Amino acid sequence: MDARVSSGVLTRNHAPFLSNLQPRKIQTFRSISTLNNTKNIHQFSNASFHLCTTFSGRSHGFKQVVNISKDNSCEFELSTLTALSPLDGRYWGKVKDLAPYMSEYGLIYFRVHVEIKWLLMLSQIPEVIEVPSFSVEARSYLQGLIDGFSMDDALEVKKIERVTNHDVKAVEYFLKQKCQSQPEIAKVLEFFHFACTSEDINNLAHALMLKEAMTKVMFPTMDKLIEAICHMAKANASISMLSRTHGQPASPTTLGKEMAIFAVRLSREMQEISRVKMMGKFAGAVGNYNAHLVAYPNINWPQIAEEFVTSLGLAFNPYVTQIETHDYMANLYYAIIRFNNILIDFDRDIWGYISLGYFKQITKAGEIGSSTMPHKVNPIDFENSEGNLGKANEDLTYLSMKLPISRWQRDLTDSTVLRNIGGGLGHSLLAYKSALQGIGKLQVNEARLSEDLNKAWEVLAEPIQTVMRRYGVLEPYEKLKELTRGRAVTKERIREFIEGLELPKEAKSDLMKLTPHSYVGAAIELAKTVDSAVDVINGAEVLETCR
Repeated sequence: MDARVSSGVLTRNHAPFLSNLQPRKIQTFRSISTLNNTKNIHQFSNASFHLCTTFSGRSHGFKQVVNISKDNSCEFELSTLTALSPLDGRYWGKVKDLAPYMSEYGLIYFRVHVEIKWLLMLSQIPEVIEVPSFSVEARSYLQGLIDGFSMDDALEVKKIERVTNHDVKAVEYFLKQKCQSQPEIAKVLEFFHFACTSEDINNLAHALMLKEAMTKVMFPTMDKLIEAICHMAKANASISMLSRTHGQPASPTTLGKEMAIFAVRLSREMQEISRVKMMGKFAGAVGNYNAHLVAYPNINWPQIAEEFVTSLGLAFNPYVTQIETHDYMANLYYAIIRFNNILIDFDRDIWGYISLGYFKQITKAGEIGSSTMPHKVNPIDFENSEGNLGKANEDLTYLSMKLPISRWQRDLTDSTVLRNIGGGLGHSLLAYKSALQGIGKLQVNEARLSEDLNKAWEVLAEPIQTVMRRYGVLEPYEKLKELTRGRAVTKERIREFIEGLELPKEAKSDLMKLTPHSYVGAAIELAKTVDSAVDVINGAEVLETCR
């Protein structure tokens, strides 16, 4: 006998182990959601499952093997409970702003956009006499198909695709159906997708998807994050904090200045991201305008293609194969990875400061930190942010490494990979929002910061030996090393040491006034002026390249 399980096959050799097991019927849960995911309908069904309890043999052990027969398998509809990716499930509420641009719907919409704009372009080329200039009514009708594109329209395209088994051709057929009722356009239906390869449409659609997603969703959230960290910097500009290098006490800083560093770093990388130009090609099957020039040999097709691509707000790439080379995507993703890496650094530092007690976290009624330790208030937002940044960087790194590579004039490996360009942005967006949420819960614990500073008088060894050098005292470093290295140093010991130095009265007086709290250098001013530093980085044309 053959015993099959959902994840593989149990052979005849396993039959003796199964002979004494009795299948039992269990009630299963089916979740059905509407298309727009705004309402879930939950139903219970009595589908039959065979559940094998734990058993073992001399050489084999099996645990909880579920045998789902073909006739009784449970049919799951897509919902937040059944989505394979947590972005479309658990975290949907935080990333759904990307859906209009980075989803299958978004891809179809931008394909429709490109196809219609190309037909309108053809109508403006005098040499293409077969497509005369459209009337205001015809142009308005075509624009209306773009502006009024709906979920029902996208579903209609998918319905056509089930017949054609070709997603771009389905868009072409959809537009032909839609335009049959418009007299002017009905005469030129065959000029939809004229001289185009699928990738002429796809590469522009992908570029527009990324451009809109970055401009409408990612950049505003990055801005909020940088703004929140700038606020942390200014609000805590004068709060002294013990630095730690190699995990050990080091020259004091201020909490605000350390936050200012992250604001400036993130601003710099965000500016680099904004400088990446989204590129497009429109040169036919292998990048040479072969078909174009046979049909209309007297038209300057490279110039037409450049005008068309730039009219969509994209940069033109004239040297291509069947596909746009995707080098700009690699540049974009690597820039986002650098931004994300800086935020990982921020998340880990905040996590550490919370661990030291420098920050308290505002608690929310009803929330639980640990299932067994009631006292816990965990830094879950920063941990969630760090984890999702890692996942985002993994996705973005793969895209950056794979997409610029394509065999000869094109292979299809980029096609399936390009369907995943939303994942890295989704995990990044989730991470940014988690970090923002965590920042909103932070309260500075000044008493704890002060406590550590009061125990670290040894950090004044640095300014003392530096002043000693200025006034020619021999072996200043060595003398401070003897006083402080590996020893507990108190306020009294430091001041006794200063009193014994042969220094000018004024210099000695200044050293006597120093405390770990006051020895912060220019940190306060650096924190207070963080907005100016960020403004200098961004300049007067913030994000103009992508907007």
